[in-house]
Amino acid sequence: MNPIVSNSDALLRGRLAPSPTGHLHLGNAWSFLLCWLAVRSARGRLVLRMEDIDPERSRPHFAEDIMRDLAWLGLDWDEGPDVGGPFAPYTQAARLERYTEVINYLTGMGRTYPCYCTRKELKTMASAPHLEDVGPVYPGTCLGLGPEQRKEREAQGRRSTLRLCGGEDVGFEDFVHGEIRLGWAECGGDFPLRRSDGVIAYQLAVAVDDMDQNISLVVRGADILPCTPRQILLFHLLKAPVPRYAHVPLLLDHEGERLAKRHQSCELRALRAQGVSPQAVVGHLAYRAGLLPSNEAASPQELLSVFAWGKIPREPVKLGSAIVDTLLRVK
Repeated sequence: MNPIVSNSDALLRGRLAPSPTGHLHLGNAWSFLLCWLAVRSARGRLVLRMEDIDPERSRPHFAEDIMRDLAWLGLDWDEGPDVGGPFAPYTQAARLERYTEVINYLTGMGRTYPCYCTRKELKTMASAPHLEDVGPVYPGTCLGLGPEQRKEREAQGRRSTLRLCGGEDVGFEDFVHGEIRLGWAECGGDFPLRRSDGVIAYQLAVAVDDMDQNISLVVRGADILPCTPRQILLFHLLKAPVPRYAHVPLLLDHEGERLAKRHQSCELRALRAQGVSPQAVVGHLAYRAGLLPSNEAASPQELLSVFAWGKIPREPVKLGSAIVDTLLRVK
């Protein structure tokens, strides 16, 4: 298998890529709905991919529940773990050999090095200014270690993380935010490809998956935007086409906090149990996205004719404190 894959599919291909580490909440539904609308309005193909790269947190029953919730919302897909497709497997846990192959390819290029820094050391390192979600800038402490120094650290029982060596400033056009340009330091510097426990890093897995599955449009939350240059660099190194990106604003709770798995009242299964209809959820999210003039029920198919990136807000969207009551009133 060749690490370099050519994207020869001219048809727009997007992906829904949930992590089966919990249940879907309104924030997930928000980004997945916008992705579905973008792809379906362009008559493209949708891939469902389970990003279950973390063996400690991923659970098969969460994957089943996620597919059930997506179907309940009225979102469908053309390829995925349940229906198959030309780029199977569609679960990351089944693609570990592929990730190792790409890591070996990058290592052969001289673009990787082992890092023996502990988590505590990483936290205390002085760093340049950086964006919130990428952590402190790694200063390249282990980049210049020679064979003897590496042996010494391994004799101390230190296990190494494998990092990608060197990056570049990256500019790209985002469908929501327009022109984006980020320096390598702003993106955290040299980043891990494989953790010290052997688990493949998200940055590598998602880039390889998008490359292998010919994904040409990536729609995801704005919190991931600082990581995008890392993935673009991987596309460049692997001589693969770079997808187009749309980083949609985050959905916040009434206190301004990002929706997360701790917001169990906003989980789709909880809303369903309280009698909220899927059309109420879809219509309310569309209203908050600027696709509908009022808070009304709608199906995803009914929104295809009104979808446009220019309508999507750039700033985070805050939900009201009584979101369940609001959804129950949607007609």
